[in-house]
Amino acid sequence: MTKQITTILFDCDNTLVLSETLAFEACADLTNEILARQNVPQRFTGPQLQAEFVGQSFQDMMKSLAAKYDFKTPLSAAALQHYASMEDDRVIAKLAQKLTPCDGANDVLAELVRARRFHLAVVSGSALRRVRVSLEKAGQSGFFDRDEVFSASCSLEIPVSKPDPAIYRHAVRALGRVPRECVAVEDSRSGVLAARGAGILVVGYTGCYGEGGEREEMGRVLVEAGCAVVMEHWREFAGCLEGIQRMVEEA
Repeated sequence: MTKQITTILFDCDNTLVLSETLAFEACADLTNEILARQNVPQRFTGPQLQAEFVGQSFQDMMKSLAAKYDFKTPLSAAALQHYASMEDDRVIAKLAQKLTPCDGANDVLAELVRARRFHLAVVSGSALRRVRVSLEKAGQSGFFDRDEVFSASCSLEIPVSKPDPAIYRHAVRALGRVPRECVAVEDSRSGVLAARGAGILVVGYTGCYGEGGEREEMGRVLVEAGCAVVMEHWREFAGCLEGIQRMVEEA
């Protein structure tokens, strides 16, 4: 039985890149258009959607809204796919203009690649096209093999969002690894639950949240979801990884 961490699996949105606020701005515009077509008076801002649906795919979010507000016209699979494609286009356009990497993430990735100690992959809930645009815009695409960027929306035979562990199980199998030799890095409760459900230890990241109370609260949420350790800045990552390696060796 291996006692060494060999593989690091990174979430993308708000873990490697600061994308969620931008994405939910675009998402809110489309969501409100759909609600208007369904004669639902409720309207959402980007932050409201982010607070309620972060970590979920657009299709899963629309299914939840349809159930909650009793849409007059049911959303077929084709309609959901059409809206998801529209959302991808709008989000990608915004990300291509304004996205930036999370502070310190690129330095950590560059050092990991130089050290050649760990295998690196991306495990995201977002559509593959969006993830690749994000990595390219943030200057991170060169750190990952193109075929080792996994998407819960595109890489699975039956797409299913985090917190379902399916995308992590798929990534581990595709990489030829076992869960106990992997570490995931996640910023959301749903992401942590997905990784833990696949048997993977998790480093939580709160640097994408507002300083002070918001970060502290999210730190508690991530620990309650099952994180082994939580970091506020990417400069803490090496120490977090060492701590997890000790946990694995002592288990």
